[in-house]
Amino acid sequence: MSYKVKDISLAEKGRLLIEWAERHMPVLMKIRERFSSEKPLEGIKISASLHVTKETAVLVRTLVTGGATVTLVPSNPLSTQDEVAAALAEEGVHVYAWKGMNEREYYNAIGFAISQEPVVTMDDGADLTVTLHKLALGVKSNEVSYALETAGDRDFGRLIGNIYGGTEETTTGVIRLRAMAKEGTLRYPIIAVNDSYTKYLFDNRYGTGQSTWDGILRATNILVAGKVVVVAGYGWVGRGIAMRAKGLGARRVIITEVNPVRALEAVFDGFEVMPMSEAAEVGDIFITATGDINAITLDHILRMKDGAVLANAGHFNVEIDVAGLERVASEKRRIRDYVVEYELPNGKRIYLLAEGRLVNLVAAEGHPSEVMDMSFSNQALAVEYIVKNRGKLSLGVHKLPDELDMEVARLKLETMGIRIDQLTEEQRHYISSWGLGT
Repeated sequence: MSYKVKDISLAEKGRLLIEWAERHMPVLMKIRERFSSEKPLEGIKISASLHVTKETAVLVRTLVTGGATVTLVPSNPLSTQDEVAAALAEEGVHVYAWKGMNEREYYNAIGFAISQEPVVTMDDGADLTVTLHKLALGVKSNEVSYALETAGDRDFGRLIGNIYGGTEETTTGVIRLRAMAKEGTLRYPIIAVNDSYTKYLFDNRYGTGQSTWDGILRATNILVAGKVVVVAGYGWVGRGIAMRAKGLGARRVIITEVNPVRALEAVFDGFEVMPMSEAAEVGDIFITATGDINAITLDHILRMKDGAVLANAGHFNVEIDVAGLERVASEKRRIRDYVVEYELPNGKRIYLLAEGRLVNLVAAEGHPSEVMDMSFSNQALAVEYIVKNRGKLSLGVHKLPDELDMEVARLKLETMGIRIDQLTEEQRHYISSWGLGT
């Protein structure tokens, strides 16, 4: 089996979507042009667990152009664009993805990616990397059992030992992989693409900031102007969401935080800061972006106004206590495609978007192509870097070299028609010396 998608007849529509993305991802297209002539990935087998979107398809096509054989599976059960999956499958990419997978199907897909015996892995949330390590360590769990159904009976220790390295796209995934490295579990080097400036300063802030609101508005069509918006977490994702809330006319934007430095930044950026227990009583729209569990608890939900809207922008669906909400609700009904109404014992109604999963990818299309242009250029260069340096990278989580990060920024400016100054020799000497003072 080379692919498993919802409907291969959707391929033509998928090709048009990919074409649209390619027109808005000029940096990655420049990298593809170089890959076409140099073939730096010739013979390399890559398994990728990424959101199956039109932008991801541009990355996959670039890797294939560089000579790689690519297997693509989802990194979220609800984020796959079925048209894109069909188009890539028709082009010969090993795709195992469709929107609306259940847990077993999702980990079957992860197992399928492992069965291809890659030498490079690409991850968005670390599910592929973590599952592969669990298989090698003999860890027992439902997820591992489901993955084994498609991964087959093989020597996972040997498989993992043959991997040159992997990449990780998200903050959540990097946190998981650093935890593995700290306890000595990680068996191959990882490039934390998320830590590149041209990724997190733009993708996390501007990409998620816009696409989260795109998902909320598509799901609900509510007016943001005049509302009280509560954002849980003031990392780069939270900053982007809060910034766009203000731009959409929110009457108040409230930040909840556990990090005192980030809380202070939010105050200096002009936002209100308070505990979630207080914000719960005044907010109209709540958006989580913490990367941690139970940013919004059942106790918080019970304090909320009638008609409060809950959305999550973090990678995993753990930030809102959905299980608690399900447990206490006296009635539940789907109002719109991605909106479920819960009636609480106190008579109030709460609206949960996208099942508490990534609202920007479930109810919308994810980040704009122009932003993913930089993120996926980093991914392509990271894979090339891993292949060029196979056997030389130490175990652990590494940052993509700064010169590659700066090259992505330079190319992005060039494609936007923007020129910047260059240091003179005198200036280079001055900032590299210590002798000159007042």
